[in-house]
Amino acid sequence: MVDLEFDRGCAVLTINRPHARNAIALDTMAQLEKALDGAEGASALVVTGAGDRAFVSGGDLKELSAITTEDDAAAMARRMRTICDRLASFPAPVIAALNGHALGGGAEVAVAADIRVAADDIKIGFNQVALQIMPAWGGAERLAALVGKSRALLLAGTGRVLEAAEAERIGLVDLVLPRPSFDEGWRSLARSLANRPAAEVKRVISGVPADEAITSFARLWVADAHWQAAARVMNRNANQR
Repeated sequence: MVDLEFDRGCAVLTINRPHARNAIALDTMAQLEKALDGAEGASALVVTGAGDRAFVSGGDLKELSAITTEDDAAAMARRMRTICDRLASFPAPVIAALNGHALGGGAEVAVAADIRVAADDIKIGFNQVALQIMPAWGGAERLAALVGKSRALLLAGTGRVLEAAEAERIGLVDLVLPRPSFDEGWRSLARSLANRPAAEVKRVISGVPADEAITSFARLWVADAHWQAAARVMNRNANQR
């Protein structure tokens, strides 16, 4: 099951299969596609897992073991990669809230997000090599973009699993929060990113020509929200004199 809720303009997508450690089966892919359709227009998107044991533990081996041909394996990988691509290209900021371990395909889902926030007791690893396979959902390329090609090869080639603190140190995770304050922490971050300027910043840092970046700034400058915010700042400064 994949749940979709809205919280102050933020869409929260929860992979809710705790009995399978939130592993992804073919039906889960269909539900993810439907949930992403439903999240269109949200000011921010959060992807998380149910419970506190797993964010996503990878593909559901029990169900995916029925895939036995090269063509079917390619079709499965292509479908899930498209879902991860949709996360990466979502117009608003996307946060992966790592409530539990993100392993194998789960790590691939995590790096499709713009920002990764982790509870301090989780682990993350591209450990597909333990099954004599490799990341196929776009995770290898995204991992390399985050930590560099050599470190990505070291991690995905050996299947090394990292503690949250080390993942933060190398830039694989952006923010580590204590478990007791984790839920409120990621929700607070999502709300703070649920604004038009953050979406424009995402678009610009994804790569647009300089003139287009300036046009984005100018469009925000003349909007009512800018003048209202500027007035509040000027009034506050005047009262502090």
